[in-house]
Amino acid sequence: MNNQFASASGRIAAILGPTNTGKTHYAIERMLAHKSGMIGLPLRLLAREVYDKVVRLKGADLAALITGEEKIVPPGAKYYVCTVEAMPVGIGTAFLAVDEIQLCADPERGHVFTDRLLNARGEEETLFMGADTMRQAIRRFVPGAYYITRSRFSDLAYTGPKKLTRLPRRSAAIGFSADDVYGIAELIRSQRGGAAVVLGALSPRTRNAQVELYQSGEVDFLVATDAIGMGINMDVDHVAFSALEKFDGAATRLLKPEEIGQIAGRAGRHMNDGTFGVTGDAEPLDTETVSRVENHHYDPVKVLQWRNSTLHFHSLDALLTSLDELPPTRGLVKARAASDLLALRALAEQDDVRTRAAGPGTVRLLWDACQLPDFNKLSAEEHARLVRVIFNYLASDEGVLPEDWFAGQVARLDVTEGDVAALSGRLAHIRTWTYAANRPGWLQDAAHWQGEARAVEDRLSDALHEKLTQRFVDRRTAVLMRQLAGDDMVVSLDDSGGVVIGGEAVGKLDGFRFTPVRSEGDVQRRMLHAAAMKGLESEFAARADRLTNAADTDIALSDRGRLWWEGAIVAKLIAGPSPLSPAVSLLTDENLKNGAREAVQHRLDAWLKARIDTRLETLRLLEARIEAKPGTEDALPPEARAVAHCLMENFGSLDVANAEIPEDRRGLIRALKPLLWFGKRSVYLPKLLRPEAAGLLSLLWAVWTKIENIPSLPRPGLTSFVNDADVPDGFLAAAGFRAVAGRAIRLDMLERLEETLEKAAIDGITADALLPKLVSLLGCGNDEMLSVLDTIGWAKQEIAGGGFVFRRKPKVPIKIAPERPPHKNEKKSAIDTKTKSRQNKKPQAKPIRVDPDSPFAGLAVLLDRK
Repeated sequence: MNNQFASASGRIAAILGPTNTGKTHYAIERMLAHKSGMIGLPLRLLAREVYDKVVRLKGADLAALITGEEKIVPPGAKYYVCTVEAMPVGIGTAFLAVDEIQLCADPERGHVFTDRLLNARGEEETLFMGADTMRQAIRRFVPGAYYITRSRFSDLAYTGPKKLTRLPRRSAAIGFSADDVYGIAELIRSQRGGAAVVLGALSPRTRNAQVELYQSGEVDFLVATDAIGMGINMDVDHVAFSALEKFDGAATRLLKPEEIGQIAGRAGRHMNDGTFGVTGDAEPLDTETVSRVENHHYDPVKVLQWRNSTLHFHSLDALLTSLDELPPTRGLVKARAASDLLALRALAEQDDVRTRAAGPGTVRLLWDACQLPDFNKLSAEEHARLVRVIFNYLASDEGVLPEDWFAGQVARLDVTEGDVAALSGRLAHIRTWTYAANRPGWLQDAAHWQGEARAVEDRLSDALHEKLTQRFVDRRTAVLMRQLAGDDMVVSLDDSGGVVIGGEAVGKLDGFRFTPVRSEGDVQRRMLHAAAMKGLESEFAARADRLTNAADTDIALSDRGRLWWEGAIVAKLIAGPSPLSPAVSLLTDENLKNGAREAVQHRLDAWLKARIDTRLETLRLLEARIEAKPGTEDALPPEARAVAHCLMENFGSLDVANAEIPEDRRGLIRALKPLLWFGKRSVYLPKLLRPEAAGLLSLLWAVWTKIENIPSLPRPGLTSFVNDADVPDGFLAAAGFRAVAGRAIRLDMLERLEETLEKAAIDGITADALLPKLVSLLGCGNDEMLSVLDTIGWAKQEIAGGGFVFRRKPKVPIKIAPERPPHKNEKKSAIDTKTKSRQNKKPQAKPIRVDPDSPFAGLAVLLDRK
């Protein structure tokens, strides 16, 4: 590892998980628990939101806000809330955090996040928050870090395509350009009454006003760019993608599954479940993408964007050379040229600029001017010309921007007339001068011009909010009291379950549960709620009838144990009388009457039984063999019946090291071989290793043991994976894996590993020749493989004539993991005491000593099998 990277300083942790896991909230709490702290956030909008929260908790005197366009730093500031690019990492704080660390892979901004990952540290504690896709990269570049895995608080389910005019209430429609956002908002206004809009280019003031328009319930729809995916939290139930491709600064490309998941994850905040889908011209998502988004399974980040941050300013050419340096190690890739580097290259071609930038001070000044962001999205040439003007002023004898020139730039933008496009353009321009006013040393009276630029930005922000509201919101609504006073009150439902009285939304019916809108507690709202409930009686009955007669394919079971039907959760699994017989608990209101309730219960019970019988067919066959009457063809002998009982109690697999299996297995094999595999490490049913069966078994284990946070399932097809999330052994075993030396290894791969080792020992294959094959079996590194081999009792031995082979270690008991107390609902694997007694009376074979250098040493492996 290159020595320019920061060494460990205090505790370093990575808080990883999907959206809606409370990572940022956790980081804020940790920061405020320290004497000082700094947090870097991906958006100015989010930085302002977090700053306001810190001010409420700690007071304005202790809170600082530093972004490119805004700087509020009281003399006694202790807690710095910043955009990642603006973090003053050199000041030293006890705590430091960087949010959305997966942006290290972003082609445009990734090099800044990578620099923070490699070099930014708190004196006492450092946190990196983001997606689990960064786990391998952080492990590589921050080897001293430890990991906290956060599970999503709620379910996220795909509901397919919907027309824009049929989107459920409390939906966010996603576009990937300002034109797309405005076009969608226009259509929603004409059909559904109006929408708020959120774009990354909005000022915090405009954005907050638009969000309040949505949060207050004045409008039920939000139209946003992908900026909504970066921690902007709102009460969104459904996210609809109007397109599945975006322009990433270089080319238009398809969205990656992790990008879809980041945005879709905004649906369903905290404990409320959410849905996502497509709308407009977007094609429906394929099954694989849906599965990956719903289960948060994404490809790991393999390379990080990097740009040298150790710059040399003794000459202009030296600065350019240092910026063009190649990454110092594998896993880093040179970032494409950003606007600052493009401007520097363009200006370096001009003789007058080279003449001015003749010494270290002016070279540094030129690079400082090149940092001016291109908020206006100008061409590279136009942006370079603006940078040149600013540099020439800063490098002049006065050394600052002329106040009359700067005043003219600000004044020409202080115009609040015009349409949305004109106001948005002026707002982008004023952000340039707000940034300039906040640069140290650029203006004689910086504080004055910061206030002036901010005042103009606020006026433009208010004007833009007003124009957006006028353009995209129809404020005409029906008067509730007029409906209440009449006898013809009409209660209706839209396609998403929204309950409407006289055009006014009063709540939402999800499955069989009604949730009213937020109530002020007044009499009219209570009357409205009562009327809605009365009007929903027929709807409850109709839904119960549809569910009772629904096809099996219309019902789905999530990996969190929820039963979904028609886009809503209607029941959940709870522990039943036995591990493989969970109970179905309906999630309904009192409006589902007895007869209808019983019919729904019966239908879901039957569906679940059929699902278990189909996917766990081999377990059901084994159960039938257990229950067969003695003397019949299918009846099992006593020892085989005992083993079968243990398998049923332990979700289809037994660890040989911890279970009492008779040494002479021939009788068991004859009785059970069509169903079971008797391996050296495990006894299991091979068909249960299939993804559908393994997923269902692990869910049944979680339901039976009543764990609160159900772990994520391993991705289908994995033969092993790093088990650093402290997944319970029972969950792994039910999923068909065994914990070995920090890895979870699929049962059949563990047996295959053992067979490969034994065959190699017989054939005399050297360790160097065998190790790549073993690594390929498990998909791990050499060091991890050696640790696995050591744990299962194999080690390198030197042989005569030089070289090494793998041999089983002598006198080492085979034990895969330390035995732990069973979970409160788990039962310990054991054969009846009579069987144990017979086993204990068997004479023990004397150990055979074998010279490891003997050419027949490999035959010792065969003896181990007996």
